[in-house]
Amino acid sequence: MRIVSICPSNTELLDALGLFDQVVGVDDYSDWPAEKVKDLPKLGPDLNINMERLQELQPDLVIASLSVPGMEKNVDRLQELNIPYLVLNPKTIDDIYGDIRTLGAACGVPERAQQLVAELQSKVERIQEKARSIKQAAPKLYWEWWPRPIFTPANANWLTPISDLAGGINLFGDKPGDSYTAEHEEVIERAPDYMFAVWCGVHADKVKTTMITEREGYTAIPAVQNGRVYVLEEGLYCRPSQRLFQGLEELVDLLDPERS
Repeated sequence: MRIVSICPSNTELLDALGLFDQVVGVDDYSDWPAEKVKDLPKLGPDLNINMERLQELQPDLVIASLSVPGMEKNVDRLQELNIPYLVLNPKTIDDIYGDIRTLGAACGVPERAQQLVAELQSKVERIQEKARSIKQAAPKLYWEWWPRPIFTPANANWLTPISDLAGGINLFGDKPGDSYTAEHEEVIERAPDYMFAVWCGVHADKVKTTMITEREGYTAIPAVQNGRVYVLEEGLYCRPSQRLFQGLEELVDLLDPERS
């Protein structure tokens, strides 16, 4: 097969399924695995895919994902051009398992897909055992996807169950939908125990914790007072692929009360 991925998380899933030798093109934001994507044709930003260039690659299947808001425009265009495509739309951990099976079946590797799901499920079980002591304290976790305006994950996003599996609580997990636009006053009032900057599309080395801690009124927040404001690699938390489970493992280590 000739496969094109127009979303970073899908590119990562294709690698996990051992299908990367069939990938002939990706979107500009697909940056992992770095050594494999660097020489592939780039088709533009995920929300502005060059469809003419995509057609030239003669794909048998294009993998899209509605986890990227606005991806619907690309899907409509693929349909108009009669290009075979598959759309994933994960919101929960179980959805990611389901997407792996769906992708594996579509690409002819259902056994590998089932094996990958089993491996990830086993990892989650080990992590949950490790997170027992964290769950007793149930720390409140504030995730920041974007600073101006503040975008943070709401109930129908994988970071809510990820927070729970790690023993914590997503600060805005009670809000409906995928994401929530919060006000600074709400963040202060909810008093998170940890704050995580995972700005979508921004590398961690471009973000400083002071961009959060120095905001007006934030010195009243327990996370700021206790030095628990972190900049994390957004690729481990903002993409619904197997790397999210690596992020979960690192999150548990970060929340471990025995951590020095």
